[in-house]
Amino acid sequence: MPEVPKYQEEWQQIANDFDQKWNYPHCCGSIDGKHICLQAPINTGSDYFNYKGFFSIVLLAIVDANYCFTFVNIGCQGRLSDGGVFANTTFKKLLETSSLNLPSMKVLPGRILTSPFVFLGDEAFALQPHMITSFPGTQQKGSPARIYNYSRARRVVKNTFGIMSVIFRVFRKPMLLEPQKAERVVLASCYHQELLIQRTR
Repeated sequence: MPEVPKYQEEWQQIANDFDQKWNYPHCCGSIDGKHICLQAPINTGSDYFNYKGFFSIVLLAIVDANYCFTFVNIGCQGRLSDGGVFANTTFKKLLETSSLNLPSMKVLPGRILTSPFVFLGDEAFALQPHMITSFPGTQQKGSPARIYNYSRARRVVKNTFGIMSVIFRVFRKPMLLEPQKAERVVLASCYHQELLIQRTR
């Protein structure tokens, strides 16, 4: 599994990259879930049947500004929401107990008050001091809320999933594997994708 940064300097470098590449300061990662399509697992009923209408396991990932994984959780049943998957991860516990060693709050450019370093997610995640989510529902065209919802920084994780589907054709159709073996394929793909991206940098 990709290693979560341990030192403030590592988180600060990720935040610097998000600021330079995606114009979002104090961002330590973009988080989202991806449903990995499977054939119907044996003797599981509707446990793996998701809201999109197919059987799946969930890949929950946090990525940096360069499309590299910093945390992944693979294998939860497709019927669970992204927020439900995140609620049971070690990462969430570390985040809530301030054990991630994130940089201390700093003043944003052009501001007076200090702001925390955060992770960016969609409305499936709960708004927290270190988790900034998009505005729910349909926002009025041209409104600040709608502009924010189209933040490029938040979409980095979706782009990462897109890259994965392009590189590894196994994600373009249902995997003919049981969930436990599919987990291994997904994890191996995360590692290989990171290696490929690092070689091109």
